[in-house]
Amino acid sequence: MRPIIGITGNYSAENRTFSLKDYYVNSIADAGGIAVILPSTADDTAMKDYFAVCQGFLFTGGGDFDPVYWGELPEPRLGEIEPVRDEFELKLANQAFQNHKAVLGICRGCQAINVALGGSLVQDINSAMSHRQKAPKSYPFHDIFIEPSCQLRRIMNNEHIRVNSFHHQAVKKPGRSVVITAMAAEGTVEAIESPGHPFYLGVQWHPECLQDQYSARLFAAFIAAAQICPHL
Repeated sequence: MRPIIGITGNYSAENRTFSLKDYYVNSIADAGGIAVILPSTADDTAMKDYFAVCQGFLFTGGGDFDPVYWGELPEPRLGEIEPVRDEFELKLANQAFQNHKAVLGICRGCQAINVALGGSLVQDINSAMSHRQKAPKSYPFHDIFIEPSCQLRRIMNNEHIRVNSFHHQAVKKPGRSVVITAMAAEGTVEAIESPGHPFYLGVQWHPECLQDQYSARLFAAFIAAAQICPHL
C-alpha cells in the first residue's frame, strides 16, 4: 500500500476557510504517496487520528509565525499570522518528531519544524540578495550550497543546486537536534534536518513548483522514508 501523507494547509479564521495549492498534492502523488489534507485543529483526539492514519507529514508554505514562540517581539515588517495554524503545526511537528514519522517542511513548513523543536526565525530578511523572485514559480532563481555528509546532500548528490525563492523569513537559530544543511550565497539558511531522525527535513524553497530532477529526488526520498514508518 502506498504511504498516506498528511498535508497541512492554510486556514483563514476571518473567512472560515481551509485552502491548499494543488502543487503539493500532485507532488506527493507523482512520488508514489497518497495525499490527505489535514485541517488545523486544537482537538487532541483528531490529532491522534491523524497519527493513526498518516505515515508522513508535509508542512506547506504560507504566512508568518508569531515570534512569541521564540521569545521575540513582533517587528514592523512581520506579516499576517494565523494563531490556529501556528499552534496546530507546531504541535503536529513536535509529535511527528517524537514518534519518528517522516517529515518534510517546505518554506513556512521548514520554519515550522524548526520552531517546533525550540528554534527561532529571522522575522524579515535584510540582505543584499532577493529572496522573493519576480519570475515564474517553476524558475530556479538562485544557487544554494549543501553541506557534505548530510541527508540532503545524499538525496541531491550535488554540492549546489538552483532553487526558486518566495519568502521573507528564514531559520535563525536551529532547534534542538536540528542542523543547518544548506545556505544561500549571502548566508540565509536554505535547509535543515535532524541527523538522528529517519527523515525530518526542511527546505526553504518550493520544490513542489519546480520540474527538475532534484525536486523529484526530494519527494521520492520523503515517500520512501514514509513507506517504512509504522502506523501508531
